[in-house]
Amino acid sequence: MNQTLLVELQTEELPPKALVKLGAAFANGIANGLKARDFLDADSVVTTYATPRRLAVSITNVRATSADKTIREKILPVTVALDKDGNPTAPLAKKLAALGFPDLNISDLERAQDGKAESFFYTYTAPGIKLAEGLQPVLEETVAKLPIPKVMSYQRPDGATVQFVRPVHSLLALHGDAVVPLSLLGLEAGRATLGHRFLSNGQSIDIARADTYNDILKEQGKVVANAEERKESIRTQLLAKAGGDQVLMPESLLDEVAALVEWPVVYACQFEDVFLSVPQECLILTMQTNQKYFALTDSNGKLRSRFLIVSNLATDDPSAIVGGNERVVRPRLSDAKFFFEQDKKKSLESRLPLLANVVYHNKLGTQAERTQRVTRLAGAIARRLGYDVLLAERGAQLAKADLLTDMVGEFPELQGIMGTYYARNDGEHEEVALAASEHYQPRFSGDALPTTNTGLAVALADKLETLVGIWSIGLQPTGEKDPFALRRHALGVMRMLVEKRLPLALSDLLTDAAGVFDYMPTFKDPTAEVTAFMLDRLRGLLRDRGFAPNEVEAVLAQNPDRVDDVVQRLEAVQAFAALPESASLAAANKRISNILKKNEEALAQAGNVDAALLQDAAEKALYASVQRVQPDVDAAFERGDFTGTLKTLAQLRDDVDAFFNDVMVMADDVALRNNRLALLSILHRMMNRVADISKLAA
Repeated sequence: MNQTLLVELQTEELPPKALVKLGAAFANGIANGLKARDFLDADSVVTTYATPRRLAVSITNVRATSADKTIREKILPVTVALDKDGNPTAPLAKKLAALGFPDLNISDLERAQDGKAESFFYTYTAPGIKLAEGLQPVLEETVAKLPIPKVMSYQRPDGATVQFVRPVHSLLALHGDAVVPLSLLGLEAGRATLGHRFLSNGQSIDIARADTYNDILKEQGKVVANAEERKESIRTQLLAKAGGDQVLMPESLLDEVAALVEWPVVYACQFEDVFLSVPQECLILTMQTNQKYFALTDSNGKLRSRFLIVSNLATDDPSAIVGGNERVVRPRLSDAKFFFEQDKKKSLESRLPLLANVVYHNKLGTQAERTQRVTRLAGAIARRLGYDVLLAERGAQLAKADLLTDMVGEFPELQGIMGTYYARNDGEHEEVALAASEHYQPRFSGDALPTTNTGLAVALADKLETLVGIWSIGLQPTGEKDPFALRRHALGVMRMLVEKRLPLALSDLLTDAAGVFDYMPTFKDPTAEVTAFMLDRLRGLLRDRGFAPNEVEAVLAQNPDRVDDVVQRLEAVQAFAALPESASLAAANKRISNILKKNEEALAQAGNVDAALLQDAAEKALYASVQRVQPDVDAAFERGDFTGTLKTLAQLRDDVDAFFNDVMVMADDVALRNNRLALLSILHRMMNRVADISKLAA
C-alpha cells in the first residue's frame, strides 16, 4: 500500500550558512535513491524540512514493496558458452551459478545477435524488495554524500565514534503509521522527535503518522520545519513591524536568519541617534554582518535609528530580548563611529605613500605602481572622450587610498564607498569623490554603471589595466577558475561601451592599456587575446538580452573595433530578417562570400568593374541596380540609419537572383571572370556594411 514516508535526523545546531544546501541534499538524495529503486509513483511529492536542529524529508505515495521487474540478463557470448561440439562449457555453468540460476539448461536461454556476435540471454522477473531493505542503503549513501562543510567526529553513548556535521540524537523513520526499521550512526529508527528547545519544554514528541509531522511540530513542538515557510514568515513579520519604513532584507540574510531559528518572532529595537552621523553603509553592514539584524530606512533611503531582530523565542514581554540586543549592537556601532572619526583625521592623499607597502602581485608590483598605471590610463581615456583629464587622473590617484583606512580594514565590503565619504571630507571635487566608489562598478551582473564622466574613465582604466596586466603574466581564466574576475571586468567594460555609447575603439583602449606597462621590460602584450576575450563576453551579453545567436554572429563576425552602436546594428538585423527578401539575400551573400574567398588572388587583380565587359542582361541589370542603390545605402549608413541601410538592399533581391540563375561567374575568359568578381565584390561590401548577413542564412 502506498503511504507517506518520513525520515528525520534530529541533531545539535547545524551550521546556518550550510543548512539550506544540507536540507536539499538530504531530501533529494533519499527521493532520488527511492525513485531509482522503484518505490515512488509519478505523482509522489517530495517536501524538504530543515531547521537548526533537524534534517527531514517527507515523500507521498511511497510503496511498501518495490514493483517486480522484468530483467533480460546477458549470460555469455555463444562462442564462450558452447564448445566446438555445441555442448555447454564450464564458464557457462560458473556464470549461471553466480547469477543464481544453476539449474538452467541451454534450452531455457535466448540466443540473439549481440553486435557482431551472438550471445545467450535469460529473461526473468525479479521480485520487489521491502521498503526497509531499499531505504537503508539509500539513507547511508545520502548521508555519505551530503555537502558537509566540515565533518565532526563524536562519540555515541555506546562508545562508538561516528562522523557527521553535528552530533545526531535520534533517527525517525515512518511509512504511514509504521516505523521503518533503519539504523544510522549507531541509532535505531523510531517515531520520536524533539520540538523547540525552550518553547516545547524539551519534551519528546511522538509522530503518529508520517503525514502529520509538519502540523504536529507546529502545534506541539513550536517548530516551523520547512525552511522556506520560516523565511516567508520572517519576511511577512518584518514588513508588518516596519510600519511605514522600508526594511533592508537581502535574500542571503533572510536565508541565514531562517537557518538560525525554529519559531521566528520579530521584535523592534532602537539605537542612539548619535550613531546616525556615521555613514549609514557602515551601520547597515555591521548590523547585517555581525548581528544578523534588519536595518530600516525612510522612504528616501535614509537610515532610521530603529532596527528589527528575529528571535527564536515568543514571549508576551520581550523587553529582556530587546534590551539585550540593543546592548549588544551598541559596541559595534561605537566601533564604526570610532573608525570613521579616526579615519577622517588623515586625508586620502596622505595615505598614498603607504600603497607602496601593499603588494598587488609579485610580477606586477605594488598598489602604488598599479595606481600610477591606472592614473595614466584614466587620463588617456578621458582625453579620448573629451572629459576633464585632471579630474580623471585625480580620481584614479585616490581610488584605492581607502584600502588603508581602519573602516575598510574592518569591513572590506566598504572599499570605494568609504573612499567617497573621505574624499568629500577632504574637500575633493564631487566627481573625484564619486569615482572612488564608481570605479568598482559594475560590481556584479546587472549592477548600475558609473554616473559621472570621471567615474567612467577611472572604471574603464581600472578594469582594462587589470585585464591586460593579469593576462600578460599568464593568469587568464581557465575553465571555471577566474581568481582575478577577468570575466566580470571584461563584461563591465563592454557594458560601459555599449550602454553609455562611448565612441571608443577597442584597439585604442587596449593600446593605451598596454602602453602603461611600457616601463616593464618583461611585459608581453596580450592585446589580441584580450580583444577576442572581450568580444566573447559581448557575445554572451547580447544573447542574454534576447538577440538570436545568428543575429549576434552577423554583427560580431566582422570583429567590430567600436561597439557603441552594436545594439542598433542588431536591431537593424532583426528588422531586415523579418523582410520577405532577407532569406534570399542572405543565401546569395553566403554564396558570394564563398566565391570571393576562393578567388582572392584573381580578385586582387580584377580592379574596378568595366561596364563595357558586361555581356548578359542579368549582370547589366545587377550592375545598374547596384549603381542606383549605392548612394542610398551610403547615405543611410552615414547617418546611422542601419535599419534603412539593410532595408534598401531588399530592392536588389530580384536582380541578385537573376544574376546567379543566368550568369556564369567563373567564365573561361579571364577578363570577363575578373569583371564579374569585381561586381560581386562591390555588392558584397555594400551588403555587409552593417553586418555579415550571410550569417542569417539557414
